[in-house]
Amino acid sequence: MRREMVRAQIAARGVREPRVLDAMARVPRELFVPPAQRRHACSDRALGIGCGQTISQPYMVALMTEALHLGGAERVLEVGTGSGYQTAVLAELAAHVYTVERVEDLAEPAGALLVEALGYRNISLRVGDGTLGWPEEAPFDRIIVTAAAPHRPDRLLTQLAPGGEAVVPVGAGHWQVLTHYVRSPEGRITGQALCECVFVKLIGADGW
Repeated sequence: MRREMVRAQIAARGVREPRVLDAMARVPRELFVPPAQRRHACSDRALGIGCGQTISQPYMVALMTEALHLGGAERVLEVGTGSGYQTAVLAELAAHVYTVERVEDLAEPAGALLVEALGYRNISLRVGDGTLGWPEEAPFDRIIVTAAAPHRPDRLLTQLAPGGEAVVPVGAGHWQVLTHYVRSPEGRITGQALCECVFVKLIGADGW
């Protein structure tokens, strides 16, 4: 099922990076969805995981991951652990993933699955307001946000290292724009739209 998912849903739509395709084929997506949803785990759609949150469709996970241009040595900040599926894909491709989830009822099982069941040793997880990032571990080589920010998340982007990249869904409506950001060596941040997308709202303590 995973091999067919990669072939028909991901590679066929233009994701070409071999390391990303291999990671998507390796990570057992079916373990990251509720038992009642497992027969749909590799379907071409987002699935509910409880607490008003979703696991993104496989193509979107692959697209966002490819846009980060991971070479293997990066420290990555992920805002919105959710089920932990995107976290696992990142952990296959980066040196270390720092992931933040505001909903404890999601963070606890995700952490148990990632670390205890699947044995990832390059993941640090905390429960908290992801809109604040993880300042004490900054700067990060890459940042990925798995919920929609209403505007450019400058507070997070300042935690990018010079030359760092970020991928963020941006927009306050039902549809958002998946945006790729780069921080120049001089600290200037520029963004480029990749495609339209639909994500749950990014919620922070300050209301954003």
